[in-house]
Amino acid sequence: MYDFSGRRVLVTGAAQGIGRAIVQGFVAGGAEVHAFDLDREGLKTSGAAAIYTLDLGDRQAVLDTVASIGDIDILATAAGGVRGQVNRPVEEIDEEAWHTLFRANADSAFWCAQAVAPAMKKNSWGRIVTISSGAGLRPSLTGIQGYSAAKHALVGLTKQLAWELGPFGVTVNSVAPGFVLSNPSTQKQWESYGPEGQKKLVESIHTKRLGTAADIANATLFFAAEQSGWITGQILSVDGGRS
Repeated sequence: MYDFSGRRVLVTGAAQGIGRAIVQGFVAGGAEVHAFDLDREGLKTSGAAAIYTLDLGDRQAVLDTVASIGDIDILATAAGGVRGQVNRPVEEIDEEAWHTLFRANADSAFWCAQAVAPAMKKNSWGRIVTISSGAGLRPSLTGIQGYSAAKHALVGLTKQLAWELGPFGVTVNSVAPGFVLSNPSTQKQWESYGPEGQKKLVESIHTKRLGTAADIANATLFFAAEQSGWITGQILSVDGGRS
């Protein structure tokens, strides 16, 4: 168990699945956790010390809310997902569908990093952990072009911020989950594969099982820990060996 006593943590996408597991991991480590999500009902049972409902694609709302909280020591950005979209041919994708996925997966992480960075630089200490995806390293199992493109952008952002913030004692890393059955969206995707597709997916994983939200949370806590201060700019695939 890592000790996060005295640390103020911000977790986005905290109402369910991976984000919720990350909140619970930090709480267990003694941190003061602030949780962002659009799903207020889910946030109420997350275990966070304080909860906030806001659209993370709204830069000013993010900046204002973070300012109201105070200095953030650790940021974990689990917000994102496919926003109800499904695989469609490239010629059918309109501007709103494309930009929605960038706002959810890339813009949101950047606005949050922008909001917390000044205090981290001032305090000469900070941890930023983005939750990207295997879809940010290779084609996505979802087949959704905007999702894969946005996750690739998030991987690039992670590396760029690591370079910029490293001299100030701030590390920036990313956890890239494989297939994790953790929320209604992933459950729907899993069911769409059917028995044969499900079997094929599990057989492609070295450990022969799907991931859990706790698997991703554990990797996030590792990057956020005091002991990981000389690790930055890294993308850790947590996928049972599928990568």
